[in-house]
Amino acid sequence: MAAGVSRTALSRLAARGDLMWVSRGVYQLPQRPQADPIAILCASHPSLVICLTSALAMHGLTTQSPRQVWIALGNKAAVPRLEYPPMHVVRMMAANLSEGVQETIVDGVSVRVTSPARTVADCFKFRSRVGLDVAIEGLRSAWDSRAVMMDELWQAAEQTRMTNVMRPYLESLV
Repeated sequence: MAAGVSRTALSRLAARGDLMWVSRGVYQLPQRPQADPIAILCASHPSLVICLTSALAMHGLTTQSPRQVWIALGNKAAVPRLEYPPMHVVRMMAANLSEGVQETIVDGVSVRVTSPARTVADCFKFRSRVGLDVAIEGLRSAWDSRAVMMDELWQAAEQTRMTNVMRPYLESLV
């Protein structure tokens, strides 16, 4: 209903071939190239926050291509039931879903993604899931590309309570 079209009208347009069903509640024109998986996910669930390796890839801070879209949800929020794209859910407190989060546009859809400094700090926080090598690579890439300043990294480390973990890696940069 966001575009002012009823469900029955959408299903008729899809059956006729005028629209292509992409995911639950998401349709696109058939002549358009396939939409970005992150845009598909955030179109149907705008409160999600893209984080960790997906955020590193969006900021251009990793050489790896994530197989799943990493999303952050509140501790009690329901997990989206979507067949596509594959996703990996990380639970966070509600306050952590707003600090260090910025909005960007992907394929015409507003996407909430963690900032580069917050993404690096989160990678250290969830290093058992993403790997310490990914966290270090993200830190080095962010520092070398000047995407972050030391003050931003330290503030993000304090917000995520990762100062003791990140301190030796931050000291090695300067």
